[in-house]
Amino acid sequence: MNQKLSGDNLFKLLTAIIAASAAVILIVNAYTLSTGALPVLQRFGGYFFIGTQWNPVPGREIFGALPYLLGTLVTSAIALLIGVPLSLGIAIFLVEMAPKTVKVPISYLVELLAAVPSVIYGLWGLFVFRFWILNYIETPLSTYLGWIPVFSGTPFGIDVFTAGVILAIMIIPTVSSVSREVIQAVPDSIREAAYSIGATKWEVTRHWVLSYGRSGIFGAVILGLGRAVGETMAVTMVIGNAIGPAAVPTSFFKPSQTMSSLIANGFLEATPSSLELPAYIGVGLILLLLALSINIIAHMMVTRVLKVQGGAAE
Repeated sequence: MNQKLSGDNLFKLLTAIIAASAAVILIVNAYTLSTGALPVLQRFGGYFFIGTQWNPVPGREIFGALPYLLGTLVTSAIALLIGVPLSLGIAIFLVEMAPKTVKVPISYLVELLAAVPSVIYGLWGLFVFRFWILNYIETPLSTYLGWIPVFSGTPFGIDVFTAGVILAIMIIPTVSSVSREVIQAVPDSIREAAYSIGATKWEVTRHWVLSYGRSGIFGAVILGLGRAVGETMAVTMVIGNAIGPAAVPTSFFKPSQTMSSLIANGFLEATPSSLELPAYIGVGLILLLLALSINIIAHMMVTRVLKVQGGAAE
C-alpha cells in the first residue's frame, strides 16, 4: 500500500513538473526577449510601439514597430475573413453531406495541405498565384472600386492582399480539421430532434449543430489565427517587404511587412553592437505579447460561451 501511494505521489510530481515546463518555457522566452529589447526600449520608449520610422544607420538610428504590427493584424484579418468560411464549408460538407466514398479522400487531402512546408506556399504564391490574384481580383477591384482607400493604388500582386490570401489557404487545414471533429462530436439526438419538428438540413446545421459546437469552432478559428500571426516564410516572399512609413498597410494593394517577415529579413544582418539587434528582439517581444493577448481573449470568450451554454442547458 505504501509502495502504491509512493508511486502515485511520484506520478503526480512528474506530471506536475511536465505541466509546469510550459509555463517555465514561456517565462524564459519572455525574460530573454525583454532583456534583449531593453536597450531599444530605454532609448525610444513608447515611440518604439507607435512610431513608423525604421532607420538602422549608425548615428541616425530610429525604430518604430507600428507598421509591422498593423501589417500582421491586417494580413491575419484577411486570412480569417477568407479562410474561416471556406474551412467551415469544408467541415460541414464532410460531416453532414458528403458520402463516405468522397468524405475519406477529401479529408486526407485537406489534412495533407497542413504538411506542405510554408516555403512551398511562398514559392507557389510568388511565381504562380500572385499573377492570378493580380489579373482576376486586384486589377478589377482597383479599376472599379479604386475610389475606396483600401482598394486604391496600383496592383502589382506582391502586397498585403496576396499575403493574406496565402495565409487563408495555409490556415484552412487547421481550422477545417478541428471544426470537422467538433461538428462530428455533436450528438445525433440533437439532429434527430430538429428534423422531427420539420427543420431543413440548413436549419439543423445553422441553428443546432453550429450553435452546439460554437465554442470548439471558435477554438479552431483561434488556432488558425495563431498560425496566421506567426507565419514567416510564405508571407516574406509575397508581401513586398516595405520599410518605414511605406509599410503602413493603408491599402490592400500596397507592399508591407509583418513582424515575422521583418525579423526574418533583417535579424541575421543586424550589427550586434548597434541598436538594430535589440530592435528586432523588441519586435519579437511585441509578437509574443500579441500572441498571448489573442489566446487570453480567446480563452475568456470560450469560457463565457460555455457558461452561457451551461446556463441554457439548465
